[in-house]
Amino acid sequence: MASPKYRRVLLKVSGEVLAGDERFGISPKMIDLIAEQIKDMVAMGVETAIVIGGGNIFRGLAANAAGMERTSADYMGMLATVLNALALQNILETKGVYTRVQSAIEMKELAEVYIRRRAIRHLEKKRVVIFAAGTGNPYFSTDTAAVLRAMEINAEVILKGTKVDGVFDKDPMKDPTALKFDELSYLSVIEKGLKIMDSTAVTLCMDNNFPLIVFNIKEKENVRKVLMGEAVGTLIRKM
Repeated sequence: MASPKYRRVLLKVSGEVLAGDERFGISPKMIDLIAEQIKDMVAMGVETAIVIGGGNIFRGLAANAAGMERTSADYMGMLATVLNALALQNILETKGVYTRVQSAIEMKELAEVYIRRRAIRHLEKKRVVIFAAGTGNPYFSTDTAAVLRAMEINAEVILKGTKVDGVFDKDPMKDPTALKFDELSYLSVIEKGLKIMDSTAVTLCMDNNFPLIVFNIKEKENVRKVLMGEAVGTLIRKM
């Protein structure tokens, strides 16, 4: 059997994906599907870290737009990611996958505090590490946290699991004529105004020549295909 193309990866999962077909909350069907794919990653020998969003529970930007002070709203959003991380940890461990949750905000009764060297050691021991609470700072998204953590743990690629098949020129959920890109440069993402990540995350990837693959995580075999180097989703890299 062929070996995976990547030895260590960071998987970014948005809160919206966890909600499944619902607007809010955690879909049992969807979180089970994601957990099964993570279990497959571990079985393939891939060292797996995860950054999880919180938009299915609370969105700091939306609350800020509604009049809430931005810093408080962002901290509430960080706490939402901790809820999702603990839920994912629970279902992974029922499937026999050893995990650790590391939080950028200290809450020792629930999770380890984020320590880079400890996270790397967990990965070396084939434990899945779930990074929660973003970067621990307001004004930074979980996309930026994903890029930052990926570089800190020396991951080889960021896999961003979404509800669509890759990056499109328009929203494919609203416009059936949307055109999918197989490959893009980070500069093109910025110039075209494609909303795959916030500009801070995109720039961080571009400045550090860090590859990103955007794919549909709702298709069960996609994670395996990406890890084996198949052309799935959209590859974004510095060209």
